[in-house]
Amino acid sequence: MLVSALYNIVDQVFIGWSIGALGNAATNVAFPLTTICIAIALMFGIGGASAFNLTMGEGDAKRAAFYVGNAISMLVICGVVLCIVAHLFLTPMLRFFGSTQDILGYARTYTAITAFGFPFLILATGGGHLIRADGSPRFTMTCNLVGAIINLILDPIFIFGFHWGMAGAALATIIGQIVSAALAVRYLMHYKTVAITRQHLHPRKDCVCRIAALGAAQSFNQIAMTVVQIALNKSLTHYGAMSIYGEEIPLACAGIITKVNQIFFSVIIGLSQSVQPIASFNYGAQQYARVRKVYHLAIRCGFVISITSFVVFQLFPRQITSLFGSGDALYFEFAISYFRVFFFCTFLNCLQPIFSTFFTAIGQPVKGLFLSMTRQILFLLPLILILPLFFGIDGILYSGPIADGVAAVVSVFMIRQEMQHMRQLELHASF
Repeated sequence: MLVSALYNIVDQVFIGWSIGALGNAATNVAFPLTTICIAIALMFGIGGASAFNLTMGEGDAKRAAFYVGNAISMLVICGVVLCIVAHLFLTPMLRFFGSTQDILGYARTYTAITAFGFPFLILATGGGHLIRADGSPRFTMTCNLVGAIINLILDPIFIFGFHWGMAGAALATIIGQIVSAALAVRYLMHYKTVAITRQHLHPRKDCVCRIAALGAAQSFNQIAMTVVQIALNKSLTHYGAMSIYGEEIPLACAGIITKVNQIFFSVIIGLSQSVQPIASFNYGAQQYARVRKVYHLAIRCGFVISITSFVVFQLFPRQITSLFGSGDALYFEFAISYFRVFFFCTFLNCLQPIFSTFFTAIGQPVKGLFLSMTRQILFLLPLILILPLFFGIDGILYSGPIADGVAAVVSVFMIRQEMQHMRQLELHASF
């Protein structure tokens, strides 16, 4: 997940130094389409992996193979459909995502090319979860790492060597995604624990529904991020125009900082996803002590990562922003405020994704779905819309820590109830 986040970071750095704030703002406007790709990949990737591991834990390998095959098919189908839709409605979508007239040209150039990579991005990301469920997490990392390295090498060549600008950054991105997807397909054709044949690839309603239900929590978390990102972009431009910063500075800064935060959040998501196969298999096998053990380990690791990120965001906001190009005093002033205020409760942000994935892993997708919606949809989105009415653009900054804090409280309350229930199941199983 960390390597996947580097795709966007690398583009952001080179675009910032070659084109400037307008280029950074353009990638921010295009970013919702990337999160939609990830949402699809998580729904059928994690959903398929969870269904596969739960079924294998129950001892039904024959049915488990259909979950993997159906997940692969849905990843490919949805990727192609999204690519077509993106090209058909490119300009209105970018305007809806918050693009201003000055940014639109850069955003169109970048997105028109990266859209061709959507099927490969979805297949590589979702296929990685299926590979991990087969007991090969290192190969999943290899797929993503190879693609990221290719992107890192090609970005400066295309942008500075060939002077292709936004188009060069986009081409470097999709080439890396194609290679990652090719590696994933090669593995999936030779799955280790079960044999995947053509009959397993034919979509079955019962399998697809089960996969979608188990992957809904993680998918809706990404969709929620997309909705919030769009609302945030529109609010930043609207209230930015009323402030000393103008329209472009808040949009560009938020784009950079969101990508930086995605590095932290991707590590947390990766950590939560690593819990899934262990928790799913052992829950299916009624080994509840092992399920609790992996849960506690994930929480301890998550807090270490979250607290480290909080310290970095509070102490080095200007240095981080400087990595993505130069700017005037107002540019850095807003970036520093955004880092320190909006992400003030970063140290709590490990709880909600770990808990929502955990509920999905043990076969409770409704609870996982609800938790995935708490921070983004139930709390952050209303705050982004309401607080600026009273505090202007500062209200957008205050919405972040308030939403993070309330979501953490709700998450802790729900997981404590589940741990008590699991202890009761363990006592019942012992008799």
